[in-house]
Amino acid sequence: MTPDNIRSKKLPLAFNLGIAVVAFGLAAAIVYGFGIGGWVLVVVLGWILYLVGILVAASRIEGRRAARNRAWQSMIYSACILAILPLASVVWTLVSKGVQRLDGDFFNSSMNNIGARDPNGGAYHAIIGTIQQVGIATIIAVPLGVLGAIYLVEYGRGRFANTVRFFVDVMTGIPSIVAGLFILSFWVLIVSPWFNNGQPRFSGFAAALALSVLMLPTIVRSTEEMLRLVPGPLREGAYALGVPQWKTILKIVVPTALPGIVTGVMLAIARAAGETAPVLLVAGGAAAINFDPFNGNQSSLALYVYQQAGDASKYAPARAWTAALTLVAIVLILTIAAKMLARRNSLTR
Repeated sequence: MTPDNIRSKKLPLAFNLGIAVVAFGLAAAIVYGFGIGGWVLVVVLGWILYLVGILVAASRIEGRRAARNRAWQSMIYSACILAILPLASVVWTLVSKGVQRLDGDFFNSSMNNIGARDPNGGAYHAIIGTIQQVGIATIIAVPLGVLGAIYLVEYGRGRFANTVRFFVDVMTGIPSIVAGLFILSFWVLIVSPWFNNGQPRFSGFAAALALSVLMLPTIVRSTEEMLRLVPGPLREGAYALGVPQWKTILKIVVPTALPGIVTGVMLAIARAAGETAPVLLVAGGAAAINFDPFNGNQSSLALYVYQQAGDASKYAPARAWTAALTLVAIVLILTIAAKMLARRNSLTR
């Protein structure tokens, strides 16, 4: 044992705070004294001086190993703070600017017959469009994604299964506008004329198809990973009792992985709710309320934010911020629900 290994002295918290105060004070004096920068440079230089100071002080009192540990601990805490600051800034900006139009009129009216000088107008039509489009996309994508994942985990072998996995991985990173162009060229321009006297037709259903294309790979990948976490002895025990494979999957594998599957589905829904390009390409957007997702243009909250942010009216930015706050609140609720369901997953206890 060397003296560095057996030292038991510890730096008190007040000493750490004193080093931080001295470091940032010295950094401010250097930066503002020489006029070489602003508060950002003060923070960066103060952080560097603090790391040097804590390393030197801890080396003399606690030993070199403890000093290196404190230095790395400080860097990790600093990285955590840097990661949280942008998120906190986004939340603060949304809340501070979004509350301006957080009233009953915003949630009970649309933009129909609303002019540039009219301070009223709301996002009721966009909220209805988002709920319908995301709901239809969920009905389409969830069964296909779950069944596809079950095939890949329980049945998929050989070249075909590897090909499916490859295309799922490729679709995971596909840009949303590409999904919108695909539905535009296939459904709007080719299929919809069959039901509209030969004329192409925008609709909320077309937007739901585009969103389902974006949701599908996320659901497949998350469900596949959760199914792989189900212990093999559960399957083997069912097979030993003579239970068929399809019933083992239905009664044992899927219920065991269900909390994780639901988490992945809700995360996919949260992503689809914030997409703008597919809705703009195949639903067109509308200022009036449209409860029929199969006929006529339809808007969504993400598209509403995009349109209001580019509007020349002085009242439009407030509507855009409130709609963005509403959309983030919906995504936040889905995320919290997903986390609560994930805690119930017996595989992670």
